[in-house]
Amino acid sequence: MKRAFIKEEHDIFRDSLRKFLEKEAIPYYNEWEKEKQVPRSFWKKLGKQGFLFPQAEERYGGFQADFGYSVVLNEELERVGSGLIGIGLHNDIVMPYIDSYGTEEQKQRWIPGAIRGDLISAIAMTEPGAGSDLAGIKTVAIREGDHYILNGEKTFITNGYSADLVIVVAKTNPNANPPHKGISLFVVEAGTPGFSKGKKLEKIGQHANDTSTLIFEDARVSKDNLLGEEGKGFFYLMEKLQQERLLVAIQSLKAAEMMLEETIEYVKERTAFGQPISKFQNTQFKIAEMKTELEIGRTFVDRLIEDHTAKKSIVTEVSMAKWWVTDVAKKIAGECLQLHGGYGYMEEYPIARRYRDIIVTSIYAGTNEIMKQIIAKNIGL
Repeated sequence: MKRAFIKEEHDIFRDSLRKFLEKEAIPYYNEWEKEKQVPRSFWKKLGKQGFLFPQAEERYGGFQADFGYSVVLNEELERVGSGLIGIGLHNDIVMPYIDSYGTEEQKQRWIPGAIRGDLISAIAMTEPGAGSDLAGIKTVAIREGDHYILNGEKTFITNGYSADLVIVVAKTNPNANPPHKGISLFVVEAGTPGFSKGKKLEKIGQHANDTSTLIFEDARVSKDNLLGEEGKGFFYLMEKLQQERLLVAIQSLKAAEMMLEETIEYVKERTAFGQPISKFQNTQFKIAEMKTELEIGRTFVDRLIEDHTAKKSIVTEVSMAKWWVTDVAKKIAGECLQLHGGYGYMEEYPIARRYRDIIVTSIYAGTNEIMKQIIAKNIGL
């Protein structure tokens, strides 16, 4: 199916990226899963090849890539495995905050290093007692002279263990009414006094994606690290969530396509009762159903990519895509594992890892229940 937003330059970029990943990522991916972290050396290789935050302006080291390049990057990383989502988060979620709301000094300070792979980034929203309810966060940042004193704890932070800089969501006015008007964003650098990282969290899946808790105990953050205006943090977050949720749909759709592709190959090779199991009507019907759902999802998501690239507001539609695609992907994971039979439960088969990795997609970037609330509100309910 021809995708209108994918041009010749995107295809050339994809070919180069895929060859790079086949050489530098696929042979080592299982090792990264065991280490629960993508090594810094790989980040530097990505940077050297121009695969980190290419959207940045040339004066910072980027090439002002359009969103089509982001689509290619996230799809190709997902082909390798969901444990590489931290790279997509760095490129398309964290660094765009600095690019959009940072001062020129902040951009010069952080963007070139992020492009080279010298600086790994993360964003810290979720807290032990506040997930989807961002207005309910407890982390506070109180101004004291030329610094803010930051106190609180963040959890489930992707890239948290390896991050060199973290965008932290905190309340600069804990008494604001309504509460979201008291939220601000800060760029906190590793090594800041009072800032520490917990151990890598033990997750069900996405093992190569390092995830940790971040702790702030009277952390002294320079006023120069305030991102944008004080009190505007919640609005900045809302502006960027459209892209974040669209990316989850893009990644999840590609993961589901990979699961189905792997399963089709398996059922052609696996025999039972004297014939390939691909010849059984049940197998054919299941695969036909999954292929149909993915084609429907692909048509919808690609339309949203075009609209997002054109800078249209598609919050409602992206919320639809995020919940529907991730739910379909989870269902396909179960169906594909079933078609593998007992072998699907074995770690040596990719479907076992895909099955574990896909579960969290309906939770992060706003739970699917929150997506449905957004849709209901936006259609007047």
